[in-house]
Amino acid sequence: MNGPEIQISFAPGLHLFVSAERRGGLTPLTTDGTSSLGHVVESVGVPLTEAGRLLVDGRPVDASHVPVAGETVRVEEAVRPQPVPGAPLRFLLDVHLGTLARRLRLLGVDAAYESEDIGDPALAALSARERRVMLSRDRGLLRRRELWAGAYVHSDRPEDQLRDVLERFAPVLAPWTRCTACNGELSGADKDAVRERLEQGTEKTYDVFAQCVACGRVYWRGAHHARLEAIVTDAVREFGAATPH
Repeated sequence: MNGPEIQISFAPGLHLFVSAERRGGLTPLTTDGTSSLGHVVESVGVPLTEAGRLLVDGRPVDASHVPVAGETVRVEEAVRPQPVPGAPLRFLLDVHLGTLARRLRLLGVDAAYESEDIGDPALAALSARERRVMLSRDRGLLRRRELWAGAYVHSDRPEDQLRDVLERFAPVLAPWTRCTACNGELSGADKDAVRERLEQGTEKTYDVFAQCVACGRVYWRGAHHARLEAIVTDAVREFGAATPH
């Protein structure tokens, strides 16, 4: 590339996306003179979903700004909690984040999930069509232009993934109100109404049930409830069962 040279630096939270030589402060970067700053930032590895303010010579600029020779650019990380304007806060998770999707649903967070790999273009289009924040560990997916919004999930451990998403977006928590299987809403169910869906031991042991209004799955406080309760309790203790604004 033979064009204007700028000086660029990245906030510490973005260092995992850039090469080692760009983690210590200002470094030179030659641009083509026509590409936007957003394109330049992504060309060195940082998805714009992870970037916060873009500062040129200390002044905030839009991602469409075209850098010129001699400018000093600072790329900040996205603020936390991060506001998502324009739609109710809803998520879309890729095929690798099934456990995170179920845990978000357990907390009452609207989390759509594709259990099959439908491909990056289809996921990005779905994010845009339904105005969902795309959650993924795939940096290439997060750089797709058609995404409505997105976020990189930093850890590969579900408990850390959940904390990361709750801290970054501060969604309203409403535990036990969503189906962990399909993301539908749960409603209280009379035992007689769901009796035919229950095994004999369950029917004799439990009296309180909920049912998904979308897929019909029935829930009760069974053997796994203590483990799920611990997930819910920890999340509510740390992040609160917030009320909508």
